[in-house]
Amino acid sequence: MDTAKDTPAEQHRMEKEDIEDLGTVTLTRGGHVIHCLTVIGQIEGHTEAPQGQKTTKYEHVIPQLVAVQEDPRIEGLLVLLNTVGGDVETGLALAELIASISKPSATLVLGGGHSIGIPLAVSARHSFIVPTATMTVHPVRHSGLILGVPQTMHCFEQMQQRITGFVAAHSGMPEKRYTQLMLHTGELVMDMGTVLDGRRAVKEKLIDELGGLSDALAWLYKEIERG
Repeated sequence: MDTAKDTPAEQHRMEKEDIEDLGTVTLTRGGHVIHCLTVIGQIEGHTEAPQGQKTTKYEHVIPQLVAVQEDPRIEGLLVLLNTVGGDVETGLALAELIASISKPSATLVLGGGHSIGIPLAVSARHSFIVPTATMTVHPVRHSGLILGVPQTMHCFEQMQQRITGFVAAHSGMPEKRYTQLMLHTGELVMDMGTVLDGRRAVKEKLIDELGGLSDALAWLYKEIERG
């Protein structure tokens, strides 16, 4: 016998709540069941972002990624990104989780995939970007009080190496080229780094393919049907 949770109205209400609260929805009406995760605004870590900022909270995302891996009904993962970056450790942790999912996964950069959003953008099996999106490659930054000692700089260098190594391991861009773009001084005002639009991100082999939503879903469907 059907329960209230099985009615179309109740399913619609639950989907609406998931979108509003978590920025996620599981697409069940197509040929395959795809979990869609959005990473928008600032990636929030252990400290809450100020009120009024759009954020992606890691405590919301981690359980979803575990569910994607463990739920037999879910066949693939699509991650939509429009992020300014945020907490480095949180961004890397989420990127490692996405990379470790055994099911077909794809990312699509819309608007922006900046800073620590770059490891997230390359973490899936295949990455897409729209032509008008941009990605900012720059060194690790820190806001707030720091100790001006050599140990602090060494810590920053280690953190940067973890990011650079992950990006090189999950994209076609070598570590040397990523570092060159990161340390470029002729493009950003009062900062160093490089801004890549969609076409250049693909040309530099940071992102696999230029495309939109239909392209990402078509790739996922093909991978699921392959096996």
